[in-house]
Amino acid sequence: MQLESTLTCPKCGFQATEKMPTDACQFFYVCKGCGEKLKALPGDCCVFCSYGSVPCPPIQQNGRGACCD
Repeated sequence: MQLESTLTCPKCGFQATEKMPTDACQFFYVCKGCGEKLKALPGDCCVFCSYGSVPCPPIQQNGRGACCD
């Protein structure tokens, strides 16, 4: 299981590699490039599933629908 994901800001394109929480969903993330507050897209459980290079640990382990039910 991968615990780091590279988030890409849809506004400015800035990328940052972040450690993903294993025990909670991260609904918001503030871009370190432009300060935009990113939130999970409809249908996604967290910002890593919406903007990351790797989905969150619960999705990696159990598939879509396994996180934050």
